Amino acid sequence: MIDGAADYLAGGLIIVGALFALVASVGLLRLPDLYTRMHAASKAGTVGSCLMLIALAAHIGEPATALRALAGVVFFLLTAPISAYLLAKAAYSAGYRMWEGAVSDDLAETAAVAKKNGPSGTEG
Repeated sequence: MIDGAADYLAGGLIIVGALFALVASVGLLRLPDLYTRMHAASKAGTVGSCLMLIALAAHIGEPATALRALAGVVFFLLTAPISAYLLAKAAYSAGYRMWEGAVSDDLAETAAVAKKNGPSGTEG
């Protein structure tokens, strides 16, 4: 009885995770600029991958494999948002500008203040 419930749970998680991965891939193809594409890939891709790893942990039932899968989930949740942020900040610093239809550019003000203050961080 428990095995059947775990299989249904794993199947549902795989389907939902695959839908998130599909949304991430469609976002990579359809969104207008680097930043929105990166957002789609990092957020939806992370959720999809995590759900599929949780499905693996539920389906296998072996504690060592389930622990490795859950460690992978923690790794994804800790590293994907940070790496996406750092890549976006590096791209902005390198000169990749946002889509002209973007509502707000919060880094423009920060970059202007940093440029005014110079490399030492003080006005001069």
